[in-house]
Amino acid sequence: KVRTDLPVVKLKASSSSDGDWFDLGGTVQVGEAEVVFARVFEALAAGDAHVMADDGSLVELDHPVFEKLAKLIDEAAKLSDRPGKPRIGRYQASLWQDLEEVAGAVEGAGRWRSAMADLRDLASTDAAPSAEPLPATLTAELRPYQKAGYDWLTFIWRHRLGGVLADDMGLGKTVQTLAMIARARTEQTAGAPPFLVVAPSSVVPGWLEEAARFTPSLVVRPASETRARAGTTLAELSAGADLIVTSYAIFRIDNAEFSAQPWSGLVLDEAQFAKNFATKVNQLARQLKTDFKLAVTGTPMENSLSEFWAIFAIVAPGLLGSRKQFKELYAGPIAAGGDPAQAAMTQLRRRTKPLLMRRTKERVAADLPERQEQVVHVALDGRHRELYDTYLQRERSRMLGLLDDYDSNRIAILKSLTLLRRAALDVSLIDPGLRSVPSSKLDVLLDQLGQVLGSQHRALIFSQFTSYLAKVRERLEEARLAYCYLDGSTTNRAAVINGFKQGDAPIFLISLKAGGFGLNLTEADYVFLLDPWWNPAAENQAVDRTHRIGQDRPVMVSRLVSKDTIEDKVMALKARKQALFDSLLDADGAFSTALTADDVRALVE
Repeated sequence: KVRTDLPVVKLKASSSSDGDWFDLGGTVQVGEAEVVFARVFEALAAGDAHVMADDGSLVELDHPVFEKLAKLIDEAAKLSDRPGKPRIGRYQASLWQDLEEVAGAVEGAGRWRSAMADLRDLASTDAAPSAEPLPATLTAELRPYQKAGYDWLTFIWRHRLGGVLADDMGLGKTVQTLAMIARARTEQTAGAPPFLVVAPSSVVPGWLEEAARFTPSLVVRPASETRARAGTTLAELSAGADLIVTSYAIFRIDNAEFSAQPWSGLVLDEAQFAKNFATKVNQLARQLKTDFKLAVTGTPMENSLSEFWAIFAIVAPGLLGSRKQFKELYAGPIAAGGDPAQAAMTQLRRRTKPLLMRRTKERVAADLPERQEQVVHVALDGRHRELYDTYLQRERSRMLGLLDDYDSNRIAILKSLTLLRRAALDVSLIDPGLRSVPSSKLDVLLDQLGQVLGSQHRALIFSQFTSYLAKVRERLEEARLAYCYLDGSTTNRAAVINGFKQGDAPIFLISLKAGGFGLNLTEADYVFLLDPWWNPAAENQAVDRTHRIGQDRPVMVSRLVSKDTIEDKVMALKARKQALFDSLLDADGAFSTALTADDVRALVE
């Protein structure tokens, strides 16, 4: 007998030995017959037309309910840490919601189902979590969007979930996080372990300063040296503390102690430092035992979707599956373009929405002064053009010959691209014997600086190449223009930064790597980017050193681009990568991937 009655799915999620996962089970009722869920799952996975019920009758699987169930079960199985077995992670709120919509009845672990219901509401609507009272000891006056961020942070902490606070740079992510920690400490019992903040070493002092300013009731201690050098154990340092702040380097070196210590939560600031799944920091952050993990970063993805997965693998393990599963479900279809890309991106945004808080300055900081941007195209001097074209022809031939095995030749290709980018700036960066060849970009920069400084403005000047910053220093000294200087080798970083802030000089030369994060330089209102980069997040971080909360003047950004060189094409590639970032975090848009062989061809052909 073949039963064709309307199937009623009774779904059950039961706790597994791993607290992050729940096994999916239950039954399907078809008329008077019943089929255990596991048997339905096996039949759907095998593509069978029927499945045998407990009474020996056959249940026809050609029904819209089974079609939807098969699709969702397939996704759940692919995302499971045990492929082939239907399980659901405790962070997969929108997937659980989809399953609930198919099922006629659902059962699940009480606390987890409550969290799923709350997360489901966040995923399916634009509703915010319930408003939370601010801790009485907080001395900051939060802006409305910061209060909303605090409410969301408190929500995910209370549910012992993880998340990504991905507000634009300069919107006060640190104070929102500190407010949440202060609130959490009021709810915890006496003697609860401290929270742990891991940040770049240059940012650690900022955490200590903001904690003292905004949450003075918190006992905050830095772990700024290795325990061997400090002469104290981490347990001794943590005793009676509310918050321990350390650097990524110390976290990596002393990880045995950090792993042995209990924590109320882990906060990764500038979490793009952990964006590579293969690095030790990412692995250690994933392994640290605590039921609340927060990534704080304005750029959860800089180059590719794999970075987005790597950060979520820390804060919400299982949400996006393994790297292989993520590539199959999301990254692969998005890279393919067309309808599959749109569908995959829509689903990826929906799956991550409850655990990601993202606000842009344009959306929430209406009182922030205007930011104007211009691209200044600089024509190369005749001799410079001749030499650049020679380098281009040589490196183009070399790279095109390497692209057939892009992965194996990636380092050599990047070396050639870097050589061309240096050549577009100043050929003496490649051959010191060519110092006599004029650098048109330096002439344009000095001319613009003369106009800026003549109007009593102050400027930040960024380059990725310290060798080029050295050329800029020479020209500034020749022109008798005072400047401050910061790169990765600067030993008195804090003194240099404070010197600029206090007015020692109107110009601040900064290497992009050393100064692209962790700085508040609202004293400047002009920004010059001397060499474009295909990673738009890096440039945005640089600009946001001055265009951030606290700025009261319009900010002018100038990108100096050598005309008809690789820099023009870098600008086009950067625009495509910005579209990927925007489509994932902000709005619908075109899609792209990390630097690929096709990207390289576009740069040199």
